[in-house]
Amino acid sequence: MFSPKAIKRFSVLAALSVSTFTATADVKLPSIIGSHMVLQRGVECPIWGWADPGEKVTVSFAGHHRSATAGANGKWLVNLAALKANAKGQAMTIDGNNSLKLEDILVGEVWLCSGQSNMEWRVGSSNNPKEEIANGNHPRIRHIKIPHRPSLKPESDVPSSGWQPATSEVIPSFTAVGYFFGRHLMNELDVPIGLIGSNWGGTRIEPWTPPVGFKETPALKSIADKLATYPSMRKVTNKKTGKVSEAINHQSPLALYNGMIHPLLPYSIRGAIWYQGESNNGEGMLYFEKMKALIHGWRKVWNNDQMPFYFVHLAPYNYGPTREGQLPGIWQAQLKSLNIPHTGMAVTTDIGNVKDIHPRNKQDVGKRLALWALAKTYGKQGIVYSGPLYKSHATEGGKIRVSFTETGSGLKSLDGQPLTHFEVAGADKKFVPAKAEIDGVSVVVSSADVTNPKHFRFGWSQLAEPNFGNKEGLPAAPYSSAFE
Repeated sequence: MFSPKAIKRFSVLAALSVSTFTATADVKLPSIIGSHMVLQRGVECPIWGWADPGEKVTVSFAGHHRSATAGANGKWLVNLAALKANAKGQAMTIDGNNSLKLEDILVGEVWLCSGQSNMEWRVGSSNNPKEEIANGNHPRIRHIKIPHRPSLKPESDVPSSGWQPATSEVIPSFTAVGYFFGRHLMNELDVPIGLIGSNWGGTRIEPWTPPVGFKETPALKSIADKLATYPSMRKVTNKKTGKVSEAINHQSPLALYNGMIHPLLPYSIRGAIWYQGESNNGEGMLYFEKMKALIHGWRKVWNNDQMPFYFVHLAPYNYGPTREGQLPGIWQAQLKSLNIPHTGMAVTTDIGNVKDIHPRNKQDVGKRLALWALAKTYGKQGIVYSGPLYKSHATEGGKIRVSFTETGSGLKSLDGQPLTHFEVAGADKKFVPAKAEIDGVSVVVSSADVTNPKHFRFGWSQLAEPNFGNKEGLPAAPYSSAFE
């Protein structure tokens, strides 16, 4: 038996042992911060993690040294001073009670690549996969894939396989739109590119949206008033056992913001590219309100009211005869989203596949997004970044003259044939096919069947693959003057 004095001494030693263990717990980092990452040039770069409360942590990178003390919750954060682009890999050390060393870190441009399946679609399943994979060694392009992870609460970290430099071995699994977007930027800007792939096929826009986005969008008050009830749960039946259990409904508001976006904060990014909408098809202009909520919400949580946001206009696709008018409705909502400052839209009516909701030509999708970024974010001059966009229309006798912006060096038929998919209607809004002729920066539309035209529309069908664009080969966006 131990004497009372021995027991007391043992207790003191045990306490010291626990204290020593606690005081020397390892400094930890979120998975978004790791070897091979790309840091955003030109802005302060937050580096953060966890340690013991009160523990001092020092981050050293590129001659900069910043220290912070972990708070009561163990969180620490330092802001590295703005850095210039650098394609030569450098090491970063994080020193606390232990030391971490991250290797091969570049400085360049970082973009979030989000949305549903057409953003998650991989290089290996896109056009010319063998050629793209064989030519896929671009060590200045880095990609990190965020796994599918809905959450009931905002997460501070999300497990991942980390940042990967682009090589022929790994690019088949990269987001294709993101990769081709990044490759075009890299070639034009001559800087490293970081791509954060946080996307999930089949998802709606609501689960990606932060609470502040819903709260500050009046049209979505019905969601904002019930945020405390989201994310919701759903019943899941095990196909083998028949057992029913509950799981987070990943399609409910906040679910993916909590688990797949919030863990990235406050990592510095330049902006976001977005390819989504198929799962919200049928909502018409309500989708515009949801786009406002998403864009405003992301800008709020990243503390950047001018954060660029470039999105993809959905390609034509046969959703079936009962849903004929739905896709044009979401097109109009996407077009109106261009009214949100610092946004851009890549139109894809000429590179889709009406029999496949996942068109394989992701190369041109990525390039068209990059054109917007080069012109609007990076200030490159002389770039035609968009096809024609509706400006105004006026009746001239028995015809309608439609004027456009973004005409480039001139309007044209993309295939050299007469313009297709133009229609006119009178006050009754009963549309008929119309003849359309280019006249300078406008198109004159008419039909012998409508002597007093009031409305026109262009490309207004889920099956429409019109041939109207500009001389730079960029297609015009569908539009209807009778929609709203």
